[in-house]
Amino acid sequence: MKTDAKHFGPLLAERAYTRGLAVTNRESGATKAIPITATPVIIARAELQRRLKLSAHLASAGAKMAHAVLKGPARALVLDGLSPLERTLALATFEKARRLVTTRVDFFVGKKVEALELNATIPAMQGYSDIAANTLIEVAGAHWGAKPELIARMQAANGSNALALYRALLAGYAQVRPGQSPRTIALLSRRNDAQLTEQRYLCERFRDFGADADVVHPDQLSGADAVRVGNKAYDLVYRHLFVRRLEEPDMAGAQYVVDLLKDPPGRRAVVLNPPASQVEAKLVFALMSQAVDDGQLARDAGLAPDELEAIAESVPWTRPFHDPAVVAQVAADPDRYVLKRSWDYGGRAVFVGRTRAEPSYDERVRAAYGTSLDWAALCERARNDRAGGGFVVQQIVETRPEPHLLCSGTTQTPVELYVDFSSYASVGLGVDPPWGGVCRGSISHIVNIVGGGGVIPLLTEEVASDLTNVYRAHIS
Repeated sequence: MKTDAKHFGPLLAERAYTRGLAVTNRESGATKAIPITATPVIIARAELQRRLKLSAHLASAGAKMAHAVLKGPARALVLDGLSPLERTLALATFEKARRLVTTRVDFFVGKKVEALELNATIPAMQGYSDIAANTLIEVAGAHWGAKPELIARMQAANGSNALALYRALLAGYAQVRPGQSPRTIALLSRRNDAQLTEQRYLCERFRDFGADADVVHPDQLSGADAVRVGNKAYDLVYRHLFVRRLEEPDMAGAQYVVDLLKDPPGRRAVVLNPPASQVEAKLVFALMSQAVDDGQLARDAGLAPDELEAIAESVPWTRPFHDPAVVAQVAADPDRYVLKRSWDYGGRAVFVGRTRAEPSYDERVRAAYGTSLDWAALCERARNDRAGGGFVVQQIVETRPEPHLLCSGTTQTPVELYVDFSSYASVGLGVDPPWGGVCRGSISHIVNIVGGGGVIPLLTEEVASDLTNVYRAHIS
């Protein structure tokens, strides 16, 4: 790959961008390509299935723990971290909103596979992952002389998260309206959403699969008996919109969406996923970790043995960051810990102790608190900071950067990237959609593709072997 990428790398980057591997600027609507690597991550099918099972157990445990917290006397632990509207919708819907068609667990892989967090609000990248893997198979395969039908077989064998999402949506819809399938699907997002190109890609795939799908925005919606855009009614609404975005003063149409979300699973249209900020709060993840050592907490949440086993196997020690003994322990040993705000996204309030001497650490601290703080001072500040529900602390997962070849525009850049592995799961559907995974790479310990890095194609061993055979035939 690295040798031949100088020939096919520009086409790989250009074609991935054209298909939707991009971020959209909120103000201008302009798109910027997300780099793609010419070097894939390769995984055995059995190991992929093992990680998918871990994700399923962690997602169901997270949903149970969030429900137990909101139902119990300590509900303020989660509610205080939510925005006013998130809090209102969580209280109004958490009893009914037990079905999550898609979640994503983010892992680091070192000596073992360790889960960093659970995404349940808008766990994206189903489209990005398909674009990256399919484009690499297509471009590299064609460069080495593979026929179109062989390329198509390899792409199909590698799997599709877009297809899994579609099947999950159908299953969720059928639970609400037995025996029916949605004829029309609306992908609901704000205008110029960062992942707008991915949503458009998903719409194209949903149309290929048989549904009439569109990307729609809050200000377009109307209808008392159905969700409509103009004269077109939608049976199912797939929510790709943070609830807190509806509180923004310039969000036209917000009240219509709020009314829609207050009534899960929906009278005018089936809405999937329902509001789920409480499930994604990192405090819930910390309580899941704590439940391994606290039998009463596990029983109160109704965690099953296989869920507890998955937590014990894959979740690093994670705790709420307010106990004085925990704070002292973390302050005294910064190389072992990471601080994370309970309810935040994009990695903005994540502080890695062992990077405290690096410029990126100081930049994050100053962005959060307006001044530089050493690790001990940061710990004290985080202990008393209740914004977003306060902080949790997680034992650092040992991982090393990997060599990859990053393709952007016409350039191919050898770079060392920290790589995460994310896998998808559904909760409460009664079926198992054919989920897969996605990999991101970043030059930072905090993996975020916007902050420098890109999407890494994920290939199964069988597909990688077939692609290798194509290459061998090419050079023989």
